[in-house]
Amino acid sequence: MRKTHLILIASLLASLAANAAPNPEMIVVCYPGGSVNAKDANGAMSSMLRVVERVGQWPANSFNSLFTDKSDECRKQMAEKKPKFAITSLGLYLELRSQYNLVPVVQPRIKGRTNERYRVMVQKDKYKRMDNLKGLTLGGTVLEEPAFIGKIVFAGKYDPASFFILKSSNQAIRALRSLDKGELDAVILNEQQFGGLASLQMKTPLEAVFTSEEIPLMGVVANSATTTAEERARFGKALEEMCTDTEGKKLCDLFGVESFAPVDAAVFEPMVKLWAEGK
Repeated sequence: MRKTHLILIASLLASLAANAAPNPEMIVVCYPGGSVNAKDANGAMSSMLRVVERVGQWPANSFNSLFTDKSDECRKQMAEKKPKFAITSLGLYLELRSQYNLVPVVQPRIKGRTNERYRVMVQKDKYKRMDNLKGLTLGGTVLEEPAFIGKIVFAGKYDPASFFILKSSNQAIRALRSLDKGELDAVILNEQQFGGLASLQMKTPLEAVFTSEEIPLMGVVANSATTTAEERARFGKALEEMCTDTEGKKLCDLFGVESFAPVDAAVFEPMVKLWAEGK
């Protein structure tokens, strides 16, 4: 499950190599709800950053990184640092895209996919439909961003804050164990967390009462007003080569990322529409 919390970090680590400068360029990394502390995250990012700088032929130590797992802190750092490149969750990208002229640059590819589904899991045969969970407890690491869950994952059909009693957690395993014990009524999982269920020894079988539509994975974004098309393209190419590099592949494997794929912003347009409709 730890790999789940490192996926977006991997994307940023690579992004740090974009657009070298005489002074280190600060890259803001936002991963709401993650369990990785800032020291560990920045240490891992530093290792990958060095590889990306080499692959992309940028001077060593051209970039620095700032990691946060809190949405409010991310908003603060984006406002203060105004980074050229950043890693954000999809929810924060949708919220901040207009304010900071954000455009997607690359997506991580995980198990052959650049999208994922979210699932609401319950004890098998206990609840048949989502409507049965009204007023009950919902746990999960992704609840740090309730607006994203409501507007995008639930496509506006359910407002998490009013439909459930939310019990946010920074570890999916902890939430699932609480569900297994009956301390929670349901847990919401992203694709990687759901994929790790088979490796857990649960006393009670689980089943999904809700499965979202496919949602694109978010990776590295750029401020289109402060970066050039050439810079974004160069950065994207370096990331594409990251996981085929001898040292880079080791880091990609560690983070569970197969590769980084260039992305057309149009992929996110359905998400932009859902977000706007949910306001």
